[in-house]
Amino acid sequence: MTKTNAGRFFEDYTPGDVITHGVPRTIGAGERALYYALYPARHAIYSADTFAQACGLSAAPMDDLAVFHTVFGKTVPDVSLNAVANLGYAEGRWLLPVWPGDTLSSTSEVIGVKENSNGKTGIVWVRTTGRNQHGEPVLEYVRWVMVRKRDAGSPAPRPALPELQKVVPSDALVVPQGLDFSDYDFALAGEPHKWGDYEIGERIDHVDQVTIEEAEHMMATRLWQNTAKVHFDVTVRPDGNRLIYGGHVISLARALSFNGLANAQMMVALNGGQHANPCFAGTTVKAWSEVLDKAEVDAPGVGALRLRLVAAKAEAPEFALKTDEGKYDSNVLLDLDFWALIPT
Repeated sequence: MTKTNAGRFFEDYTPGDVITHGVPRTIGAGERALYYALYPARHAIYSADTFAQACGLSAAPMDDLAVFHTVFGKTVPDVSLNAVANLGYAEGRWLLPVWPGDTLSSTSEVIGVKENSNGKTGIVWVRTTGRNQHGEPVLEYVRWVMVRKRDAGSPAPRPALPELQKVVPSDALVVPQGLDFSDYDFALAGEPHKWGDYEIGERIDHVDQVTIEEAEHMMATRLWQNTAKVHFDVTVRPDGNRLIYGGHVISLARALSFNGLANAQMMVALNGGQHANPCFAGTTVKAWSEVLDKAEVDAPGVGALRLRLVAAKAEAPEFALKTDEGKYDSNVLLDLDFWALIPT
């Protein structure tokens, strides 16, 4: 009897299945330090207890994407160990702040399956919930993954495609209890721009660029306990390249967006996202954002911006996104749609 785990294949998923993912993770100051070592992240509310306390919180919470990566990493052995690619996200919401010392665990419900026309792979949709040590949900999101079949000749399951919201409604955004930007210190935050300074349709070139190194992306992926073979094993892909974890590109782009969006402090919802093209070590990444919408929220001095964040290779044309045929430009790596809280 074998005791090792080869991971699930497409045939192993049935809509309605609920998967409890192994190994809870207590996160704290170490993860925070490593996050800042890996990405040029410096949003003030996550960087300084004193700044967070001036904004009505008890201390600086863990960075929203550090929470995302931790919850996501738990799911990989059960959802994407045999994935060809992680394709997209929807209906994501951060529900409670995560504090240093909290322990996170994850469960996922299979909500959809569809075999691809090649008969060798299929798409699996899951809804994942991350919880703290009290059993309280802190994060939920849907993602879909292209997964290999164990046997190309096996019968295809009946397709089941979930109906997903294109945008999390602004009235469904969860604002952390006590958050108050009434006395927000723009000088300490790093930029003067507030909610009213941004216009729908405005595009922001974030200027800075970062070249991804092989060692750092593997360190980041190990930090989040993401065991997907494509990130570590050069024999998995025909081209012999290790694929950069898509979350690494997300965090890098979010960190680069500080230049122009320093006051978009907290991500509170993930409306959608696609990894448009694969990313490999040696790629130099730049980022730009577009303001898609604005909303008022029920917290003093706080507003919400709906932002499109695009990461692209350095050689991409300015504000590159899609071709005239509606396909992503070959230089575009990430197209992410999210809500962020910002002072009014």
